[in-house]
Amino acid sequence: MSIRRLPEHLVNRIAAGEVVERPASALKELVENAIDAGATRIAVSLAGGGIDRIEVADDGCGMAADEIALALERHATSKLQGDEIDQVGTLGFRGEALPSIASVAHVTIESRTRGQDGWSRTIDNGRLAGEGPAALPPGTRVSVADLFAKVPARRKFLRSVRSEYAACLDVVKRLAMARPDIAFSLDHEGRRVLSVAAGEDRPDRVAALTDRDLAANSIAVDYVRGNARLGGVAGLPTFNRGIADHQYLFVNGRPVKDRLLIGAVRGAYQDLLARDRHPVLALFIDVPAEEVDVNVHPAKTEVRFKDPAGIRGLIVGGLRHALDEAGHRSAQRPSAAALGNWQSETDLHRYSPDLLRHSRESGNPASFFPGGGAGQGSWTPAFAGVTRVQDRSQDFAPQARAEAAVEPVPQAQSFPLGVARGQVAATYIVAEAEDGLVIVDQHAAHERLVLERMRRAMANGGVARQALLLPEVVELDEPACDRLEARLDELAELGLELERFGPRAMLVRATPAMLGAGDIKGLVTDLADDLAAFDSALGLKEKLDHVAATMACHGSVRAGRLLSVAEMNALLREMEVTPHSGQCNHGRPTWVKLAHGDIEKLFGRK
Repeated sequence: MSIRRLPEHLVNRIAAGEVVERPASALKELVENAIDAGATRIAVSLAGGGIDRIEVADDGCGMAADEIALALERHATSKLQGDEIDQVGTLGFRGEALPSIASVAHVTIESRTRGQDGWSRTIDNGRLAGEGPAALPPGTRVSVADLFAKVPARRKFLRSVRSEYAACLDVVKRLAMARPDIAFSLDHEGRRVLSVAAGEDRPDRVAALTDRDLAANSIAVDYVRGNARLGGVAGLPTFNRGIADHQYLFVNGRPVKDRLLIGAVRGAYQDLLARDRHPVLALFIDVPAEEVDVNVHPAKTEVRFKDPAGIRGLIVGGLRHALDEAGHRSAQRPSAAALGNWQSETDLHRYSPDLLRHSRESGNPASFFPGGGAGQGSWTPAFAGVTRVQDRSQDFAPQARAEAAVEPVPQAQSFPLGVARGQVAATYIVAEAEDGLVIVDQHAAHERLVLERMRRAMANGGVARQALLLPEVVELDEPACDRLEARLDELAELGLELERFGPRAMLVRATPAMLGAGDIKGLVTDLADDLAAFDSALGLKEKLDHVAATMACHGSVRAGRLLSVAEMNALLREMEVTPHSGQCNHGRPTWVKLAHGDIEKLFGRK
């Protein structure tokens, strides 16, 4: 078979297969062209999810008639000055987008430079369909209609109108996020879907395009390592999503979906989030142009760094530094559903008059609610060890404090998390702060505190251990014992001293002192499971973090344990000075706040 040169229209269609996968691909190229043209306002209009029509209008520099014709030829570009392809300062330079799109759709380009007349050129699936003068303000307007209408093999692989529209919206959001100095608008089927003004701050632009609550539940990121800089906003670990569709990553202003960067984000949040939850963030990486190759992917959605390990360290270090600065913060907006579960005064009507009368006559407030009393005519205070007042009338009086006051009550204004006022269900600490009511999950909070103590101890030479009077034997299967035996030295650094005891058992000689006795068998079993899940996928430091998190969970204060007021306040004070104490090791919030305004709404004061 002889070799021949392919005709130009077929070459364009082959190139279109690389550049134009779906309407969102064409839209991305057109909006990037508008940005590179120096536009300050970009308007996008779609019909049929972009399948039927895409229109992008900008107020950029515009093109003359001969430049429009040249722009529709392959490998013609205004974005690469000289021959240095590693010094790209624009969003693209390949020069394939317009001719590739025009080879599989009906494309009309209208453009006008300032001080000149406008011109229009129409290409229908690779063939010139007409050209002539056009009336429009300075700038460019590109219309793409009937994408893949004459390429049925490609069109049948497009998804539903809803899916294609969602992909187009995501493209515009990412580009608008990268350039807060440009105004963007997006209309679909005549309905305004997105509109952002020029000149917004980056955090405001990100919040406007993702979630308005992000502004109150995020931290700013600004971190420099070498000649690379990381900026943007990162959501608190408790402000998360079930899928990773709210993670926006940019390299030198270019939106990317790079596996290296996504993996680095996952590593930074690894012990702050549950495994099936994902953070909300927008990160902007700025590196010298020669340090990154933006042309490893036809659609320029992936990049290649000269120093990938350094970039990963930049992201992990920058996010960790920012999250450390967040201290004990957590996502704190109570949901409308949660507020709606509070009982109002009218709910009392559900109980019979006889039950109300019995409650008053017996002096037993607990017997008022079903299941509230320990038995017929009996009631046991929650804190039985508290010194009782001798006056019989006080035996069943509501106890507003967890124990008798022996010192003046501390002032709530002095502490961000307030001062303890009591304990609910032997699980939640109720504290009064200056600006509202704070409820703390004692197990989740203490779990995080123990983990951070272990980390500090590891950094200072190792975790103190406590020898067991009688070593405990834990039976496991042989592979689990092998995994633990291979990590004996690392576990010893964490204060857990193990020894192989036959083929299917481990001998525990010492445990971390800060954990106490606890459930030793459950601890060792969970550690073996963690090593099975992560041993091959994570580095040594990350493995130790997972092991430490498992140990902290077993050594924390359990739900159901009664705490004294002093213990509660000590827990609150340590939370205020401990990094990441706003969420437990699994990403759940450790505390929530009911602001004064929310409480007033419950009582109809607002």
